Amino acid sequence: MSKTIPHIKAIYILGIILALSGFTHLWNAVGFPDIFYDEGVYMERAMHVLNGLGLQDRYFHDHPYFGQIFLAASLGLVGFPNSLHPSTDPSSISTLYLVPRMIMGLLAVLDTLLVYLIADTKYGKKIALASSLLFAVMPFTWVMRRILLDSILLPFLLSSILLALKTKNSKNKLILVLFSGMLLGTAIFTKIPVFTMIPLIAGLIFFNTGKNPKMLVLWMLPVILIPLIWPLQAVETNQFSLWLQDVLWQTQRHSMGLPYISLVFLKLDPVLFVLGIAGTIFAILRRDYFILFWFIPFVIFLFMIGYNQYFYWIPVLPVFCISASLFMVNLLERIRKKNLNQVLPFVAVVGIAVFGLASTMLVISVNVTSTEFQTESFVLQNVHDNDTTVLASPAYSWILHYVFHKQNIPNDYSFILFNPVTTHKILLVADPHFLIDLGRGRQLQQAYNDSKTIVTFNEDLSKYDMSRYPYSSIKMNLDGQHVEVKMK
Repeated sequence: MSKTIPHIKAIYILGIILALSGFTHLWNAVGFPDIFYDEGVYMERAMHVLNGLGLQDRYFHDHPYFGQIFLAASLGLVGFPNSLHPSTDPSSISTLYLVPRMIMGLLAVLDTLLVYLIADTKYGKKIALASSLLFAVMPFTWVMRRILLDSILLPFLLSSILLALKTKNSKNKLILVLFSGMLLGTAIFTKIPVFTMIPLIAGLIFFNTGKNPKMLVLWMLPVILIPLIWPLQAVETNQFSLWLQDVLWQTQRHSMGLPYISLVFLKLDPVLFVLGIAGTIFAILRRDYFILFWFIPFVIFLFMIGYNQYFYWIPVLPVFCISASLFMVNLLERIRKKNLNQVLPFVAVVGIAVFGLASTMLVISVNVTSTEFQTESFVLQNVHDNDTTVLASPAYSWILHYVFHKQNIPNDYSFILFNPVTTHKILLVADPHFLIDLGRGRQLQQAYNDSKTIVTFNEDLSKYDMSRYPYSSIKMNLDGQHVEVKMK
């Protein structure tokens, strides 16, 4: 890499990177990864909004509302689901997940561009190109293919950081500060944990506007007021005590914690994980507060709460890529031989990116969702009367209820833990997530044990050579692709 990269040349390279990002996030979007329980939850809530039924659905107050509003608005723009003319055929059902996953993919491409712009503003084009390239192709970024709140909030978070950086040399500081605050407020209104980014962006605003406290206050107003809509709505509907109870429960649920999701990250993408951690240590040595204030408060928060999922890493994935790029480029440029210190950073970044792209391509080319769509198709074709209650994961139930307008469809199978079933028949979809949840109550165990299996679907994985898949990326998404449909 040369010391400086001409602007025109950088634009061409960025175009290639964005094309790669489009490929890694949009190719086979509905085939990989498998349809996740939480995706069904967020689609159910979006469909609730899209049908004009309001914000608070049958679920408790676990997350703010902007995610479902954004998803409903995006789907409404394309006339979803009627524009797809859905039928009970598995391939038709798959398109009901294809459209929202394509939206997630487009957001990931936008994220790639924002990573470039942030790194360019802070560190220059060389680091910007390296960072955006890693973000576009490394294996762990497939987690953003799923319909998750973390994927929805990321472009708002990145845009807020970018505008805060731009205030330093801008004549329109007031507008940039206000919009930066609005964007972060919107990200927090999507999912609360990104409040941990307040120290980072507040620091950028304060120092980039000449330590002007009025600018900081102006920035803070939308950061506070926009997420405040959530508890105020609970107050207005006399549900504040329930809201408080549900929020506390959400943070105190037990899981394997931060060490576990760190191990998952390491298994899925050891190269990016190790380089990102090395880059963070490098940032400590350099006192690079931009990297540290982006990463450390968020990780401390994850350590303090009781419940973690591997996709909680999404808000810090960009800084992993930026810190990894800084570490590699700065380390290799220290080599004293003139010819090598110019070429080695380029070779290292491109080499890692090629390896990452090859690994990602192997993973995303697999279809692991056919069992789920076959199951949905079977249920749709075999539930004809109103005397059957279908107990299923939200991954299935929102399609049954909102698209095909079937009756007696609870939002998920946990319905029977708190409510009696009033119909004579129960059709139970026992997927891997249901089997994990069997320990939640005897009602689930009894429904499973007292029901007769009428059909079983298994993913046909024999056509894939499992030995060629890197790390554990593929294995962690193929385990348990087995669904029983049971009747009681």
